[in-house]
Formats: sequence, structure tokens, C-alpha cells
Amino acid sequence: MEYRVLGRTGLMVSEIALGCEGFNNKSEAEADALFAQALAAGVNCMDVYTPNPAVHAHIARNISTCRDKFVLQAHLCTVWQDGQYKATRKLDEVKASFAAMLENLHTDYVDIGMIHYVDSPQLWAEIAEGPIMAYALAEKAAGRIRHLGVSSHNPKAALAAVESGLIDVLMFSVNPCYDLLPGEEDCDHLWDAESYSGQLTNMDPEREALYETCQRLGVGITVMKAFGGGDLLSEELSPAGRALTAVQCLHYALTRPAVACIMAGVHTAEQLAASLAYTGATAEEKDYAAAFASFPRIRWQGHCMYCGHCAPCPKGIDVATVTKFLNLAKAQGEVPETVREHYAALDATGSDCIGCGACEKRCPFGVEIRANMAAATELFGK
Repeated sequence: MEYRVLGRTGLMVSEIALGCEGFNNKSEAEADALFAQALAAGVNCMDVYTPNPAVHAHIARNISTCRDKFVLQAHLCTVWQDGQYKATRKLDEVKASFAAMLENLHTDYVDIGMIHYVDSPQLWAEIAEGPIMAYALAEKAAGRIRHLGVSSHNPKAALAAVESGLIDVLMFSVNPCYDLLPGEEDCDHLWDAESYSGQLTNMDPEREALYETCQRLGVGITVMKAFGGGDLLSEELSPAGRALTAVQCLHYALTRPAVACIMAGVHTAEQLAASLAYTGATAEEKDYAAAFASFPRIRWQGHCMYCGHCAPCPKGIDVATVTKFLNLAKAQGEVPETVREHYAALDATGSDCIGCGACEKRCPFGVEIRANMAAATELFGK
């Protein structure tokens, strides 16, 4: 298992982490078996969106001996009523539900307190300026929340939250189909077949800007919906018209800027094994570029996907990384200090490019790599 730093939190999280939806309606034995499988593979992080006390009991039982090493991302604004989950913005319900969660989990803190399901800029403004944020900040000051986060499917709302400076972590839906669609308040459109009925080309610029802004500001991203609810794994259901493997979906998300881990939704040992297979997958198994290039309704022409097909460079340039730093600087409109220093630390930079064009011949997406290397040289210097 590989571990990554979750933005400015400094937390080290496993690339593959656990979503909790699959633990609903599980017996003790079933839940314990899934946890044993995950922990044995090095998983050290979990998202806990549900207020279901039975799921909390499963989690508490299984992390009791490793709580100080296990990263819990738990949600505010969810409550358990009449045997089911619902979202709420009522402060008294939020307070009572969070207190009950801590008690159920047998812990006095959560590593990330995630404000749940903020899918419109208006809702974010209401939360940021209202009593829920005041309560979350008070819980953070008291040590019961170590870092604040927001979960969202909407890049507009998410960007507003990230730029506010109030949050350290963003939970966002990241996969190659959702990344094509503009943000809106109705997240159902993300998995509506009609949204993909026409020709789609390249990533939505608001989503690209969101990932780059998170990278620049040190807001770590934890990923949900990496498999599009499982649709991307089925040729029949995939909006792209082709099936991807779990490993390809995971690698796509993990190569986006600022992404630290995937909260993999698993219901069975087989599904968990398919996600954990990423840890031992070969470069060929992780490669999503050839699959993307074959999609009948989606194109990424001229757009760097950070897939690495351009390698090897005869001068040793990590083309994908240079391009990522170039895009981060372009998004900012200037060269941030951290980006400049990371660029300068590279063994080879854009200025080492000899213009041979071998990389462009290998690129599945027709990216003008030589032009990007020249732009990086002009922007960062030699």
C-alpha cells in the first residue's frame, strides 16, 4: 500500500480507503471480515457518512486497537431517524447526531469533520456564514474535529468552499465521465444517460480549475464515486460506451491534482479485492489512456491526461509533471512559490527539451508537448 499526504493536514492516508455504504446491513462477521481484509492490506482511512449506529458499532469494534493510526473522515449534517439516514441543516440535530457518532465510535475526536453534501454555491454561502460553520469551528477548537472538510458533487460549490480558507479537505466525485460535465445543483445528472448522449470533448474547465486550486492551496481531495456507482465497470452501463477496470478508474482519480485517496465503496470481499489489486497492479494494468482513446462518444483531444504515455524522454523529463506544474501556474495567473520550488527540484525541466517530438508521437491525445515545454521554460525560466 502506498500512502499520500492529505494536503495541508499532514495526515498520511492510504491510497485505497474505505467507503462505509457497503457496511450497511452487514452482520458482525461480515463486517469484521471486510475490515480484516482491508487492514491487512494497509488501509488506514475510512469515510463515515452514515449516522447508522449499527455501522458505527462495526467500525468501533474493528479500529479499537489502531484508533490513533486510523484516519476517520466523518460527516456532520446527517441524522438517523426512523431507522434511516437523512441530511439535515438544523443545528440541534447536527449537534446531537455528531455527539452520538463520537459515542458510538468510542472516540473523542474525528480526524476530518466533513460538512455533508454541499451541492450549490448558495448552500455553501449559507453554511459558511451561519451557525453550522460556527459550530464546526468550535468543535475544531475543542479538538473533537482535527480538520474541516466539505463533501460535494458540484465544482462551483466546491471551489467556493476551497477558496474560503475554511476547509482543509474536499470530498469530491472524481471519474473520467463526471469530469466532462459542468457543475449544477442536480447531481442526478452526473449518472443520467441523457447527459452523455452527445459528443463530449475534454474535461469541464471548472472541474479542472477545482483540482488545480486544491493543489495550489493545499486542500487535499478524498474521492467518492470513482467507479460512477459501478457503471464505469460495465460496458452496458458505462456512459462512455466502454467498460473500464477498477484499477484504471482508481489510477485516473489518483493522477488528478491534489487527490490523496479513494474512498472505495465495497459491498463484498471480491469488490474490496478488486480495489486493493491497485496496490500490486502493473503500469500496463493501470493504463487508462488506450481505453479513453477508444471511447466512441468521448474525446480528450489535445488535453494532457497525465497518463505518462509520452515517456520515456531521452533527456529524462517527466513530461506529465512538468505539464501539471504548468497548468497549476496558468490557473493561478502567476507562479505560486510552492509550484516554483517543486518545479525547480525536478531532475529535468522544460528547458531540457531538445524538441525531438518522440513524446508527441506516443501521446494518445495529440497534446502539443513541445509547445508546453517551451511555455514552461518561458514561465519558470531555465
